[in-house]
Amino acid sequence: MSVMKRNWNSIPEFYPRFDLELCDYRNGCNECARECTFGEISLQPVKGDDGVLSYRPRANHEACNACQRCVKMCPQKAITIIHQPMHSSHHYWTAEQIGNIWRQAKSEGGVLLTGSGATGPQRRYFDHILFDACQVTNPSIDPLREPMEIRRYLGSKPDHYGGDMGPQLRLDVPIMFGAMSFGALNLRVHEAEAIATHAEGTFWNTGEGGFHEKLRGYGANTIVQVASGRFGVSEDYLKSAAAVEIKIGQGAKPGIGGHLPGEKVFEGVSRTRMIPEGSDALSPAPHHDIYSIEDLRQLIFAIKEATDYRVPVSVKISAVHNVAPIVSGVARAGADIIAIDGFRGGTGATPLQIRQNTGIPIELAISAADMRLKEEGIRDRVSLVASGGIQSSADVLKAICLGADAVYVATAVLIALGCNMCQRCFTGMCPYGITTNRPGLAERIDVDEAAQALKNLLSAWAEEIKELMGSMGISAIEALRGNRDRLRGVALNTEELNILGIRHAGA
Repeated sequence: MSVMKRNWNSIPEFYPRFDLELCDYRNGCNECARECTFGEISLQPVKGDDGVLSYRPRANHEACNACQRCVKMCPQKAITIIHQPMHSSHHYWTAEQIGNIWRQAKSEGGVLLTGSGATGPQRRYFDHILFDACQVTNPSIDPLREPMEIRRYLGSKPDHYGGDMGPQLRLDVPIMFGAMSFGALNLRVHEAEAIATHAEGTFWNTGEGGFHEKLRGYGANTIVQVASGRFGVSEDYLKSAAAVEIKIGQGAKPGIGGHLPGEKVFEGVSRTRMIPEGSDALSPAPHHDIYSIEDLRQLIFAIKEATDYRVPVSVKISAVHNVAPIVSGVARAGADIIAIDGFRGGTGATPLQIRQNTGIPIELAISAADMRLKEEGIRDRVSLVASGGIQSSADVLKAICLGADAVYVATAVLIALGCNMCQRCFTGMCPYGITTNRPGLAERIDVDEAAQALKNLLSAWAEEIKELMGSMGISAIEALRGNRDRLRGVALNTEELNILGIRHAGA
């Protein structure tokens, strides 16, 4: 390596440290090296005092992403992940910005890719919104002793008594699993999602990667997507599910398309997506048959015709600054459900700068959309689903109070399965087997245990939602949809409060 090339050497932000007194390497344990999928841990031959050769783990200081897999798998608890970020003496040019430029300077100008959702530093509005609880004049409700109704129905409702009711999705909990495609995810994860949503009375979304034949028996709890790449789309595909969603955009990468690298397109992915094995799956940013609301209307009704008007049609859009008029147009185009995906929505792979700097928070977007539809008198024409950065049951209920009928969660699903947010989903080397179908890694997901974990998550959040509702003296979640009177803002300016449609705490 030339002296000049050393200018771009970055200090690894993370590396594993081994307590060799606890480590059982002398007895042949090499669990950490076997579990590390990124090649950060190697085995170094050493001779003991008795001349016996053993293999001691060592950090390569090159590829640790703090996935914590080695820490969790070490039987002796002998590993600690050390956080040692590079430092800069400049307060504007931070170590992160300098490191990103170095990475691009030495990579022949490559676009920096990353996974998961945006890390900030933009404000998370959910953290600045509180519920207004009951006191003396409006008694609270004990959910252990009183019935609490959290069931939701998604679909177009009649705008007058006796009007026609469109096809509906019945959700026993106001939470669905968001779109994550086969190929981006392990098939076993899809199966776990299908089992859990069937058990808990809600829905999961296949994403744009097709609907695997093994899972067709769960169609009654499945939403399938039609994206710009049209992967896996056929008449049978459209009729196999409870709803069809047209994907226009997603929160992690508004304005750009999708890309599943060819190294993740194994035989099963190839057959399901109907593309050659090993080929990149590229979804262009626009649908090349949609350049207006009228074009979108044509596709919506083409899908309704193909499914004999038996299932609702959803349109998924990313949250952007003019989201309210867009939602109005999509509603008038005939959509039954509109899913709005906010700034912090997750993904398997996206350009870093797109993820960090494009789109708007879901809290502002869902509120603006709900108020616009009410102003135009067409709120019941469509159901709204919020997604992008939902972290807890409280976030679910806050999103509903801001105008959503239900929410999508996706990153929370992966975390419930053990994901540690190392943001390397696009490599196909997920140490937990979640975002890979690579043999030897995919098997790290046990379908039954994964399904139980997701059922536990839905059940726990449902109980917490009932507790929160009870604290506000409300027994039916329908009474909270768009009910901003039950919310108060903290440390928000007047313009933010106006967009959210809520009052400041103490007002």
